[in-house]
Amino acid sequence: MECISVFDMLKIGIGPSSSHTLGPWRAAERWINKLKEKNTFQNVDKITVNLYGSLSLTGKGHATDYAVMLGLSGKDPVTIPPENIHTIVNSIKETKTINFGDEKLLPFNPETDIIFNKEFLPFHANGMSFTAHINGKKQTKKYYSIGGGFVVKKKRKNAKKNIEIKCSFPYPIDKGTELLNFCKSLNMSISQVVFENEKSLRPEKEINKELQDIWNVMLECMYTGCHTEGTLPGGLNVRRRAFDMHKNLIGTKPYTNGTEWIYTIRDTKVKFRQIFKWVSCFALAVNEVNASLGRVVTAPTNGSAGVIPAVLMYYLVIENHDGNFEDIKKFLLVAGEIGSIFKKGATISAAMGGCQAEIGVSSAMAAGALCELLGGSPEQVLIAAEIAMEHHLGLTCDPIGGLVQIPCIERNAMGAIKAINAAELALDTSPENIKVPLDKVVSTMWETAKDMNTKYKETSEGGLAIGVNLTDC
Repeated sequence: MECISVFDMLKIGIGPSSSHTLGPWRAAERWINKLKEKNTFQNVDKITVNLYGSLSLTGKGHATDYAVMLGLSGKDPVTIPPENIHTIVNSIKETKTINFGDEKLLPFNPETDIIFNKEFLPFHANGMSFTAHINGKKQTKKYYSIGGGFVVKKKRKNAKKNIEIKCSFPYPIDKGTELLNFCKSLNMSISQVVFENEKSLRPEKEINKELQDIWNVMLECMYTGCHTEGTLPGGLNVRRRAFDMHKNLIGTKPYTNGTEWIYTIRDTKVKFRQIFKWVSCFALAVNEVNASLGRVVTAPTNGSAGVIPAVLMYYLVIENHDGNFEDIKKFLLVAGEIGSIFKKGATISAAMGGCQAEIGVSSAMAAGALCELLGGSPEQVLIAAEIAMEHHLGLTCDPIGGLVQIPCIERNAMGAIKAINAAELALDTSPENIKVPLDKVVSTMWETAKDMNTKYKETSEGGLAIGVNLTDC
């Protein structure tokens, strides 16, 4: 049985895409580490990179070339100051050299040494290869970015699940039914069961710190998005909307930092219509930061990074003004577990399953997590997740210009609203009346993904991506 931690599903990194940015970045790091393990790193005199399939077709818009260069330069997506990204990349382009692994200078021309190959490799749509030239000979390694920042090297026996390592959770879970059985036998909530599994991997103090770090990045991302005006990069000239929405919602109330900001929002008189606006504002803010190569939390992907923080923020500033870290902790634990069930039984890669695999999964994660915080039973939590995904089935991925902007940013707002609605519906639903269990919708999503035409799977070859004239943007 596959072991996927909450921290595998919720990763801190750089936008705009987990599969097209974070994945290739991590793959470059892994390749360098492999060269060092084999004691061949110091002998490398030239490097080249091939990007295949979806990584090639939408790689420019998703900053895949930037990610590759940064990974090859030995930079860490968790700690790199986002403002340094363009400086590093521009230096590589101008000097046509790269500080390989942050240790040795090599000749490197991005125009010729990063090759965008439209061919699809047989295992996964997001394939790439790294080639080291050593004493006139070539050594090549292939990697696949399978969604959510996960990277695998080659096809394995359990190809769809991409099982790389196994572990021994005390309560191993692949399906929703297994999760419910543990909740029932242990008389625990979903968050409690997940927490016990996490404690088998790391100390409780470390879990709490990492969860707090994740929330801090989410909060900072929302705050930054709400306070940054202007136009997103990439050529579509998309104006940031979170700034204007936030300004209209907050009015003239003063605050000086993120903590005061939360209390200011709580004190604002909120009507039903304004709730929708606040949730949308939070979601838009995150994904505008993501679209500008800012730091976000992959949840479960970068393209869907705005749903979970928006729904959690909704709970803290609308539903429960006394909410604290324990609530945040429960929310993230439940969300991570639901996401892992979808990854094991289907996919979280838009290149494999369309946007249902990103926004649909994130909405299901947020719906289930909110349901538990609102008092839902474990059965109702999974009902909430099922409802959210049920109404995202078949959602295509057709980004205009290959950028994670249109329709991606708005879809985060829609996914967040659907998550809240799904949680409320689940709370008023008796489990015995459910006709479609979560496991059924997971398997249906995977079948839908396999049936979906390739041009609607993050290739920018269909849908809105070809139906809109870029010159009009």
